[in-house]
Amino acid sequence: MDLLRAGRFIAHHRMQHPAMLGPDEVAAFLTTLATRDRVSASTQNQALSALLFLYANVIRQPLGALPVVIRVHMPPRLPVVLTRDEVRQVLRQLQGVPRLVAALLYGSGLRLLEALTLRVKDVDLERQEITVRQGKGRKDRKTPLPPKLTTDLRTHLETVKRQYDADLGCGLGRVALPDGLDVKSPNSGRSCPWQFAFPAARSAAIRAGARPAASICTSPSSSVPSPRPCALPASPSGAAATRCATRSRRTCSRTATISAPRNCSDTLT
Repeated sequence: MDLLRAGRFIAHHRMQHPAMLGPDEVAAFLTTLATRDRVSASTQNQALSALLFLYANVIRQPLGALPVVIRVHMPPRLPVVLTRDEVRQVLRQLQGVPRLVAALLYGSGLRLLEALTLRVKDVDLERQEITVRQGKGRKDRKTPLPPKLTTDLRTHLETVKRQYDADLGCGLGRVALPDGLDVKSPNSGRSCPWQFAFPAARSAAIRAGARPAASICTSPSSSVPSPRPCALPASPSGAAATRCATRSRRTCSRTATISAPRNCSDTLT
């Protein structure tokens, strides 16, 4: 519970105990936040959540339906769009995998997590298109792959394939699968098409006995993925902690939906 907002509620009603107040007083307080205090929509929503928790779990008097409350509406904001020259300047500062990911964000219209959790099977170099799984609104969509990135992406996927082969020799190479696919088809986690197109430089355990190759994390300091050694890596510390297993697992939770996987050779052709 947000004690600060609950305290503002009590002070607004002249230090009366919340048990002596009800839905009308809660609605009046929320309206005051919008009309007099000019708070943002998120602040008003947090205040409402705090009061609902207070009455339901602390006072044990659920509020039920509230009277009409004047809500704060988010004003429309125009996005800041970079010019082509500005995008080129940004890409010139990047190298390797970070540059390839940034180029996909601009050239294919991918969001950050959509690019970082991209699977090998969802990259079609022959048709020059990318399939985005569970994007905004949990919807799938197809987006064009810029021809200028085809060669670089093909070379990168060949590197991923070699890394995947090395992982299999070490008993690794297993990735997290979406929804219930790990139960329905447990062997798919070790197949090449389900591997992440941008794997992490370290392995991360998502369950007992499994050390899957996770997607790279969203930290700007993430290094370029490299083949992992057979020995299980030690826990990261210091600067290397930006690729820690916890963040990798969080990234892996946003995975693709079930679809018929292709062979890696189909993607690289």
